[in-house]
Amino acid sequence: MTVRRSLLALLAALPFFCLAPAAALAAAWPERPITIVVPAAAGGTTDIAARVLAEKMGKDLGTSVVVENKGGGGGSIGTAQVARARPDGYTLLMGNIGPVAINFSLYKQLSYKESDLRGITNVISVPNILVVHADSPVRSVRELVELARTRRLNVSTSGVGQSPHMSSEMFRQKAGIEVTLVPFPGAAPAVTALLGQQVDYMIDNLPSSMPHIRSGKFRALAITSATRSAQLPEVPTMTEAGVPMQVTAWFGLLAPAGTPDAVVERIQQSARRAMQTAEVRQRFADLGGVPGGETPAEYDAFIAQERKSWAQIVKAAGLSLE
Repeated sequence: MTVRRSLLALLAALPFFCLAPAAALAAAWPERPITIVVPAAAGGTTDIAARVLAEKMGKDLGTSVVVENKGGGGGSIGTAQVARARPDGYTLLMGNIGPVAINFSLYKQLSYKESDLRGITNVISVPNILVVHADSPVRSVRELVELARTRRLNVSTSGVGQSPHMSSEMFRQKAGIEVTLVPFPGAAPAVTALLGQQVDYMIDNLPSSMPHIRSGKFRALAITSATRSAQLPEVPTMTEAGVPMQVTAWFGLLAPAGTPDAVVERIQQSARRAMQTAEVRQRFADLGGVPGGETPAEYDAFIAQERKSWAQIVKAAGLSLE
C-alpha cells in the first residue's frame, strides 16, 4: 500500500516536474544577448524593421538585441538557421511574407518545415511600389507597358520568392508583357541597381524605396495597396493605373518551434510596447507602413491563411523553383 501511495504521489507530481524547467527558463530569461536573424541583406524592410525594434526591445528587456543578416535562397537560408536553433528565446527570426509563407508553395524542397517555426507577432505591414529612375522617360504605368512592348525590359527584384518578386510576376502577367527579372539577395542591392540605371524598373517594398522617392531619385508610378498611401497621395493604386492587383507585404517576429509559451509572450509584449511608442509609430508611418502587435495565436492564424492564399496564387501562375 505504501509503495502504491508513493507511486500515485509521483504520478500526480509529474506535470509539475515537466513544467518546472520551462517555468524556470521563462523566469530567468533573458540572461544573455538575443539575436534577431534577418534572412536578407541589410537595408531592406526586413532589416529596417528588425533594427527599429532591436534598440527598444533591448532597453525593455535589459539585454542586448543583436541583428544578424543572413541572406540568400529567397530568405530560406536565414529562416532555416532559426528553425534549427535551440528553442530558448535567444534566437529569433524577423520573417517576412517570402520565406514564411510564399516559399512553401514556390519551392519544391525547403530545408525547414511550416511546423519548425511559431509566430510571435507581426511588426509592420507595407504595400509595394512600382518605381522607375527619375531620368526615365516613363511617367505612368501605361507608358511603362507601352515601352515594354517595344523592347524587353530588365527588372530588379529583392530575392526570388519575396513579395516584390511575386508582385513583379503578377504585374507582368496582368499587363501582358515579357520582362527579364534580375534577382538580388535583398532590397538594398536591388535598389542600387535601379539607382545605377542598370535595370528599367522595380517593384519594391515601400520603405526601402521611400527615401529615394522623397529625394527625387525615383519616380513612383503605382502602389499595390487597395487605397492610396497617405505618404504618397499623388501616386495611384495599381488598379487605378489599369493593372488590377493588390499585394501587402508583412514582416514579423518568429521563434523556433518549442520555444516556451511564457518566453514567447514576453517577447511579444516587449515588441508590442516598442511598436506603441510615438517614435516607432512615426518611423513606420514615414515608411508608409502600419505597425502590428498581434498575439502569438493571432499571428499564427494569420500566417496559416497567408500560406493558403499564396499557394493558390503560385499554382495559378504555374511557378515552381528547385
